[in-house]
Amino acid sequence: MFERPKAGERAVLVHVDFKSGKSTADLDEFIELVISAGAVPVKTVRTSRIRPDPRFFIGAGKAAMLEAILRKNYVEVVLVNHELSPGQERNLEKLLACRVIDRTRLILDIFAQRARSFEGKLQVELAQLRHLSTRLVRGWTHLERQKGGIGLRGPGETQLESDRRMIGQRIKQINERLSGVHRQRQQSVRSRSRAMLSTVSIVGYTNAGKSTLFNRLTGSDNFTADQLFATLDTTLRRFNVAGEHPVLLSDTVGFIRDLPPELIAAFKATLEETKDAALLLHVVDCTAEARSDHVRQVQDVLERVGARNAPVIEVFNKIDLHDEIDVHVERGRDGYVTRVWVSANTGDGLNLLLEAIAERLNAFKVHKRITLPVSGGRLRSQLYSLGAVIDDTPLETGGWAIEVTLGSARWHTLIENVEFEVDTSDVVPESDGQNIGKIGSDTAIVETVRS
Repeated sequence: MFERPKAGERAVLVHVDFKSGKSTADLDEFIELVISAGAVPVKTVRTSRIRPDPRFFIGAGKAAMLEAILRKNYVEVVLVNHELSPGQERNLEKLLACRVIDRTRLILDIFAQRARSFEGKLQVELAQLRHLSTRLVRGWTHLERQKGGIGLRGPGETQLESDRRMIGQRIKQINERLSGVHRQRQQSVRSRSRAMLSTVSIVGYTNAGKSTLFNRLTGSDNFTADQLFATLDTTLRRFNVAGEHPVLLSDTVGFIRDLPPELIAAFKATLEETKDAALLLHVVDCTAEARSDHVRQVQDVLERVGARNAPVIEVFNKIDLHDEIDVHVERGRDGYVTRVWVSANTGDGLNLLLEAIAERLNAFKVHKRITLPVSGGRLRSQLYSLGAVIDDTPLETGGWAIEVTLGSARWHTLIENVEFEVDTSDVVPESDGQNIGKIGSDTAIVETVRS
């Protein structure tokens, strides 16, 4: 939307402690955001307040002190680690004669720099326009309001109204394009459903090592860096899981504290793919002091997009940076693995993670013995393509007796799509529970061996 300087910009950082008890962690994260945006921190101004000042946010005294700091240092921008109202932003810019950017605009700018895909660029532009639409008041000071009297009737705020109309039209265009992209994604989801491919989504706080883990599991070479929001665009790759048909692994955008609502709304369609995932891998930086807060932030975003109830394995990453932690797993009361401690950088513990993924994906599999008539050749072929066939015996009367192990959801999907009726009423159970029921001329007969 606008040209960015090739070199970094000198910036003064402003942080206010509202007695929340986590100011140090918040400030450290903000400094990382500033560096990720390409700015050069020159000085940090800290202050404490009970509540924000309605005019300058930081108070008139601190604003005057900040003005003196700017006069002594060559500074191009002031970055505030909080969300400013449009009025507070304008008042500070007028007093300081310098650009003032709050935390929301800073994150939006980072997203604008990192977006690579067509959809990602549209989503970021939509978020920027929604944010900008709230800050157009008095954007054109040279235009007069209409006044009474001869010679005093100015043109009014026609330029402001024109800007609002243009932004509204652009937002409408972007929404229409994103709707088309969303329809394409839904079509891809349906195609994956027909192919009965399970999806595992990687989620987590930004810079927790999601892309590094993704590369390790899939053998990809996606861009990785030790910085916030190094990658934004969702990537899908296949990888193999023991006892399971090839699985799709999805690398999603990272989350952060106070993620701008405009971004959540713009990326909602992308994040909603986590709702359809068979399993979520929640990557956590085990070296982060505020990791429990990071976990809560991710859970809050997942709840907002409707994915809070999806099965989750927490992947505590970066144990290679922690001398007192070794590779291990933790299990919940139900016996399933709930947490795995790994190092995506060195590969330590990834074998345990793959076993945990296989355990969760295979948890609801059914083991069945079925008889298929001659007309069931297509279903037999599908079972083979899924790697579900354990034993296959041709029958003298035609057809096959097949023993299969398959995920419950896939099994029901297969049965719903067969052209012949599935009838279990003629099953003849025997003492060992392993025998096949009676063979119908055009009926697939199913009996559960173990579940």
